[in-house]
Amino acid sequence: MILNIEQLKKKIIYRSNYRGTKEMDKLLGSFTKKYIDELDNEDLTDLEKLLDIDDTNLYNFFNGLATDFDFAENKINLLFKNFKYNS
Repeated sequence: MILNIEQLKKKIIYRSNYRGTKEMDKLLGSFTKKYIDELDNEDLTDLEKLLDIDDTNLYNFFNGLATDFDFAENKINLLFKNFKYNS
């Protein structure tokens, strides 16, 4: 099944807002909302991969702590790592 870009964006927005923990819902939801319309297909694919990572490793990566996961060096991970969350 091939998703068009708008369907992919909707899927990513949903997944970023309904992770399972309220903190990650807010953090990833805000991050996605800020950047979703600036991303190309490759970036959207990388964002989808980021959303596949468990909350603990994402939280640790965001906060500069040790992770059990090797994060790829790409635009999305760099944007996420440097994202300034305002609650």
